[in-house]
Parts: sequence; structure tokens; C-alpha cells
Amino acid sequence: MLKFDSSRPAPFGFVTEGFCETIGRTPLLRLGKLSEATGCEIWGKAEFLNPGGSVKDRAALGIVLDAEASGALEPGGTIVEGTAGNTGIGLALVGNARGYRTLIIIPETQSQEKIEGLRAMGAEVRTVPEKPYKDPDNYIRISGRVAAQTSKGFWANQFDNVANRLAHYQSTGPEIWEQTKNRLTGFVASVGTGGTLAGIALFLKEQNPNVQIVAADPYGAAIWSWVKFGHTEINDGDSVAEGIGQSRVTKNLDGVKIDQAYRIKDDVAVEMLYHLLHAEGLFLSLSSAINVCAAVKLAKEGGSGQVIATILCDAGSRYVSRLYNPGWLAQKGLTPKAKGLEFLDRL
Repeated sequence: MLKFDSSRPAPFGFVTEGFCETIGRTPLLRLGKLSEATGCEIWGKAEFLNPGGSVKDRAALGIVLDAEASGALEPGGTIVEGTAGNTGIGLALVGNARGYRTLIIIPETQSQEKIEGLRAMGAEVRTVPEKPYKDPDNYIRISGRVAAQTSKGFWANQFDNVANRLAHYQSTGPEIWEQTKNRLTGFVASVGTGGTLAGIALFLKEQNPNVQIVAADPYGAAIWSWVKFGHTEINDGDSVAEGIGQSRVTKNLDGVKIDQAYRIKDDVAVEMLYHLLHAEGLFLSLSSAINVCAAVKLAKEGGSGQVIATILCDAGSRYVSRLYNPGWLAQKGLTPKAKGLEFLDRL
């Protein structure tokens, strides 16, 4: 097991020039009960500790810095994006710190905490009906049109802007590799834009081509189908997870070697969500729980001795009215019932 070196004094934080420099350098947390149950080391990258509260802070900063360098984002400009929430939050805060307005197009199905949070941060928020990507009134497509019609507008285009995956190639991947002391055998992440999985995978494969890269998909998404069968036609089912679940292969995923994919059911993910809360003290999102479920599945299939890392995407505070609301869970048939880890048998 990777041991904490008690002979080394823990650093007392670090000094930065401001908000943007606090993004990244997050801890890697050992998930003790799950590691013991599988005979593997299972680690969670604590991306909920980024200053904007999610892994998407990294993509937001990377996209903005790239746009500044290319001249696509001018002084006094407006950042426009279609987002399920977390990238919008990252863009709003980075935009505030660097002197830009932010205009967010978000599906009305997303949690009220995210929508009101974005407005509180100063972003202009327009909610639109949830529609599939092929529909011209899909929130992503609308955001592209709005950006083109906005004076000094810059479309972040997180799904197909590879500055997204580059941010993870340059920061998250190296951090995980160093934190696991070059012993990592597997990495697991779900797919929204694909930037997190792709950027980290590209870096890790350069360090060791044998590191297993695994996509974690909720039902209703098609990346599992793409990895397993080479097409995106199988997207049966549905999920209440927010911010993940992709129906197409984005440019961020282009050319990336993914070794395996798992589909995780919502009811098992909710059991994991509450296990992480009550046994590990981690107050997280369903996407985080889906990631951990897939990490455990990899551990079970590959056998003991593996060193597996995954992403703890964002905190549960953005989902209190849903995932942490007993009435909402009961309405969806997702009330957790496990007393221990018996739910792992359903992975």
C-alpha cells in the first residue's frame, strides 16, 4: 500500500497570485473500505476541492487561457457556453477573475442549486428545454449561435475544444501519476465532454502503455457502446446523473485509447454515494459515485494488487434537493437500502 510518510511535515498550504492559481493540485484520497474489500488500492482524486467546487475548474481555466493566447477571447469579452452547470461555474469564476462576462445556456432539467449558484456568481443564465444533441435547439447548439451573435463573444465549446483535454494532460494526469508514485495500474472516469478521461489517458499511456483506461457510463449514454462495439447506437436506459452521459464521440475523445468500459445503474451508484458519505465522510455527486463503482468493478475483475485511481468530480451540496432528498429518491425508486457493502455484488 502507498504509505503516508509521517516523517515529512505536511505543507501549510501554498501562496498564489489569485483565484486561477488555486485550481488543481488536489489531494488523492485512499478509499479505505473499498480497498480492503477488493484487495486493491482504490484512490479518489478530490476534484471537489478545486476553488469552484469541481473538476471542471481545470477545463474552464485551460479553455480561457488558450483563447486568450489565440486572440479568440478579447479584453472585455463575453464567454458563452452551453453546460450542465459545473463548467459554467468554473467559467464564471475564471471569467470574473480575468475580467470577462459570462453567459450560460443550461438545460432546465439541471439542479436548481447549480442554476441559482451561477446567477449568484454574476453569470447571465438562460435555461432551455432539454433536447438531444441532434436537435438544433439542443443547449450546446444554442450556445454556439448565441456566441456568434454576441459582441466580443467567445464560445468555449467545451465538448469539441481540445484545450479542455490539454488542461488535464498538463495537470491532472501528471498529478495522479506522481501521487501514486508511478505505480498506477488503472484509471477510471465517466464521460461528459470527454476532456477529463481523454487528457489523463493520453498522459498516463505515455508513462506506461499498460495502464488500463476505463470509461464509466450511466445508462442512457453511448460511450460504453463505442468502446465495446465501435459505434454509439446502444444508449438504452436512463439516468438521473448530471453532467455526464454522452451520445457522441466528441473531439476531446478523438484518437484516445480506452481499454474498457462499464455501465453503472443508478440504484447501485446511489448505494455507493451513501456508502462514501457514511463510511468515508465524502459528500459527493452521483457522477463521483459512478466513477467509484467502475473503479471497484475494475478491481474485482482484475484481481488484487491493482492501484486504481478515479475522479471525485464535485460535492453533494449541488444536489441536496435531489440526491440527498429522501422524498425525491423515493419518487425515483432510488432509496438506498444497503447496510454494508453487499451492493457491490450488483456491479
